[in-house]
Amino acid sequence: MSSRTSPISQPVTIRRAVARDAKRLTRLVRGSGAYEGKYAAAVAGYRVGPDYIEAHRAFVAVGADEHGGPVLGFYSLVLAPPELDLLFVADEVQGRGIGRLLVAHMQSEARAAGIDRLKVVSHLPAEDFYHRVGAVRTGTALANPPAVPWDRPEFEFRIPSE
Repeated sequence: MSSRTSPISQPVTIRRAVARDAKRLTRLVRGSGAYEGKYAAAVAGYRVGPDYIEAHRAFVAVGADEHGGPVLGFYSLVLAPPELDLLFVADEVQGRGIGRLLVAHMQSEARAAGIDRLKVVSHLPAEDFYHRVGAVRTGTALANPPAVPWDRPEFEFRIPSE
């Protein structure tokens, strides 16, 4: 088994994102290998600012030291209308369960907020991931040039009550 697909060996903490995380989250988005080549323009000027973090339920997966350790991934849950707005996992830890941890956490947060369904407009390279973590394909979000000149798969997470 390669290190790219082996489980993460360090402890992972998921915590609420804070304003000081903004630069690290922006670097994670802009540096994502999923947005190389023809997809690069979609994130070239993208910024996850402190205002965004304060306005949405953004959560960060960090390793070891909760505030000084590496950012392994993050997500942002928008409550109205219910949507998973952002979900990124650092390239070097993809395939190790961080995305699944973030999705499980997001579902728990959505459930606690009384949400039973939420939308995801997926990046094309992430489509298989969303299938694997239980999202159901519901349609297609049409291109929105110039930022996103391609159609994207649209999914829905159905959040069961416990």
